[in-house]
Amino acid sequence: MFNLIDLFSGVGGLAQGFKETKKFNTLLANDVDKDMCEAFKLNFPKTEVICDNIANIPFKKIIKKKVDVIIGGPPCQAYSTSGKRLLDDKRAYLYHEYYRSLKELKPSIFLYENVRGLLSMNNGKLFIELKNLFSSLGYKVSAQVLNAADYGVPQVRQRVIIVGTLGDHKFEYPEPTHIKKHLTLEDAISDLSFLKNGEKTKKYSTKPKNEYQKKLRSSLKEVEDHKAPNHGVNLMKVIKKVPEGGTLKDIPEKFRPKSGFLNSYGRLIWKKPSMTITRNFGTPSSARCIHPKCDRALTTREGARIQSFKDDFKFYGSISKKNLQIGNSVPPILSKAIAESIIKFLK
Repeated sequence: MFNLIDLFSGVGGLAQGFKETKKFNTLLANDVDKDMCEAFKLNFPKTEVICDNIANIPFKKIIKKKVDVIIGGPPCQAYSTSGKRLLDDKRAYLYHEYYRSLKELKPSIFLYENVRGLLSMNNGKLFIELKNLFSSLGYKVSAQVLNAADYGVPQVRQRVIIVGTLGDHKFEYPEPTHIKKHLTLEDAISDLSFLKNGEKTKKYSTKPKNEYQKKLRSSLKEVEDHKAPNHGVNLMKVIKKVPEGGTLKDIPEKFRPKSGFLNSYGRLIWKKPSMTITRNFGTPSSARCIHPKCDRALTTREGARIQSFKDDFKFYGSISKKNLQIGNSVPPILSKAIAESIIKFLK
């Protein structure tokens, strides 16, 4: 077993992929969000979880075992191509604390995950600074953009995966497994009940229809967190006018809201992978998240399916908090593919 530390852990999407290889022992996880930490504890009961600012963690003092791997992704809002990308956003410099963890613990390999926008932030200067910082500790640093859909996640989600290694061995990024045939939204959620506005159920609508659904359902007889958002009358009028694959611009002018982003009020496509889901996948005015077959936004469980969380994975808090936990995660199936490449390197 290899010892692992998960920083900026969120709910544990990244750690879950490593856990599923059965080759890693997660010694410690850290996040500043209390609900994220509670959810992490539910799914990783043997891991010490520190819910505090990372700057307050004395790594060398509290961790006595050799750490083989450090994984994590500092908050990405400051890097995101859809955000303001302000260089004075304090979150953009949390990588200095990640650097401190590497300096104190000297793992053989680290994984630094973030949004694709990190590579172009400040005309690429931020990534160069980050790379130079990690290289100063002796790490060979590489970066590659991976699309989760290419690895069996039913969602187009591009993330930059930065890996640093010590020693002479070269790290090989995982080869895509689904590049010729992506899984679709239908593949992901067609066994879940087609709920109407405000409805909820714990019953699956059918038996698993494919290997993806079998894998995520395991032997469960009931499903949690499948509750449709309860949209108001005016919003329902708008939603009903959005065609499959359509967005704000496709709504007849009479019903079209006066404000919104490019992806606002977008309806997903049944026979294609989902677009990237965010923390707002329950709010049509903020994201492309309308169900292809139902006049409503996605449920928490549908969002979890799209992110490749198994149905027995637990989330914590209100619906908006659970959606935040899901939308901010690394899909576990993508994480597992990377973890398997890390195992090859460590061996």
